[in-house]
Amino acid sequence: MQTNWQSYIVGGAVRDRLLGLPVYDYDHVVVGATPQDLIDLGYTQIGKDFPVFLHPQSKEEYALARTERKAGKGYTGFAVHAAPSVTLEEDLERRDLTINAIAESKDGQLIDPFHGQQDIRQRVLRHVSPAFVEDPLRVIRLARFRAHLGHLGFQIDPATKQLAQQLVASGELQEIAIQRLWHETYKALQTPSPWEYFATLLELGALAQIAPPLAKLLLSRRNPLGLLKLACEQLTDPNDRLAILFHSLNKPQQETLGKDLSLPKSTLNLCVQLSMHQRKLLHYPQLDPTQRFMLLHNCGALKDTSLVNRLIMLCGIIHSQGQMELPDLSFGSSLKQIIDADLLTIKAITAQQYIAQGLEGKALGEALKAGQIAALAKTI
Repeated sequence: MQTNWQSYIVGGAVRDRLLGLPVYDYDHVVVGATPQDLIDLGYTQIGKDFPVFLHPQSKEEYALARTERKAGKGYTGFAVHAAPSVTLEEDLERRDLTINAIAESKDGQLIDPFHGQQDIRQRVLRHVSPAFVEDPLRVIRLARFRAHLGHLGFQIDPATKQLAQQLVASGELQEIAIQRLWHETYKALQTPSPWEYFATLLELGALAQIAPPLAKLLLSRRNPLGLLKLACEQLTDPNDRLAILFHSLNKPQQETLGKDLSLPKSTLNLCVQLSMHQRKLLHYPQLDPTQRFMLLHNCGALKDTSLVNRLIMLCGIIHSQGQMELPDLSFGSSLKQIIDADLLTIKAITAQQYIAQGLEGKALGEALKAGQIAALAKTI
């Protein structure tokens, strides 16, 4: 079948290859084609707002070259024009940063009309065009790329920073879908330098708009992101990293952030559990039997120890960085051994002996709890 169109690899795959970073996903732009051209070749259309297709074998994304014109508020307020007449340069011009506006042809030739390679060499995050200010999501993406590439020395160009601050001042960040905020935040938490994401948003004034409780907390601290930076040397899980960042916020503040950032329930639960129980876990050997029992019960440890073990690990990191005033206490494996021993003591007292006494319902539950606490008391 004859084809008169050309496809190019674009965006992150080209950028990261030039930087010597691993490339996991390939995106393609198609110039000179109609949707039917690709459908006839077995591509599957998936885009609704603009034509995006999946390759029949590789399943990589192929998007028709397009232009975008501001037509309303927010990051979705654009009129999209995709047609065979749209050139590669016109498609690249609508992109956010020069380092993301480089294309590679099938024969390996780089097409770089906005000097992205130069900015890669100079380690600069620079906007492609003044149209940067038309999309509020670009402020969030700018912060994410600062986190993604900060360890390589990338800095934001002063003119780009001014445009980002202009976007923040416009109030349009409120138009960003909260699901997209979490998507960008989660990706930032997976980067080598996630603290740069929050530091950039804080500096631009964006964090105060999208996550007010967190912005207030960070602004009150001399070294607001120091613990997160140190914790990332040990933690790779994005949820663990976020829990460390949020650990000084109370439950209502975290629940507010859960709504503002559209946090998954499991992520929010981890953050809340660490905030609620960290102090008692950090002082666990000093707790009396009833306090120990209730803490383990509230962490769900009587049925499943996965959460309490995770909290012990996170508390150990907080303790090791001197975030709380503590008695002389060794952490990590020693605390886990104490808690594991307490759980064995608790679980050795079963309901069967109380059922044999004729107890049931609420009376059975209260007797079992009292018996388990009494058993704990004998071991402390």
